[in-house]
Amino acid sequence: MIAFAAEHKEVLARYDLIGTGTTGKLINEKTGLNVRRMLSGPVGGDAQIAARVAEGKVEAVFFFIDAMDKHPHDPDINSLLRICNVHNVPLATNPATATYIISTKAL
Repeated sequence: MIAFAAEHKEVLARYDLIGTGTTGKLINEKTGLNVRRMLSGPVGGDAQIAARVAEGKVEAVFFFIDAMDKHPHDPDINSLLRICNVHNVPLATNPATATYIISTKAL
């Protein structure tokens, strides 16, 4: 996620970015992008982002998932994925999809 943010910093800087606690902190530290931090993922950050999606406050979600690893907050991640689908919000779970969204949606 950090490498993606650094590569697309110019485009991402045009938006109000939100992220889970640790990811948001790392992106800010490594790229200088301003990221409003929610709670850490395992303690509700994914749910906070999902709520913003449901409220219509999010244009796209980039939530990269390590498909080879299981996370204790998988139910929250699945909830975020479901909310994006219900509200027709573009969702990228890997860098290739995120790049496509940026290129076609002109985020």
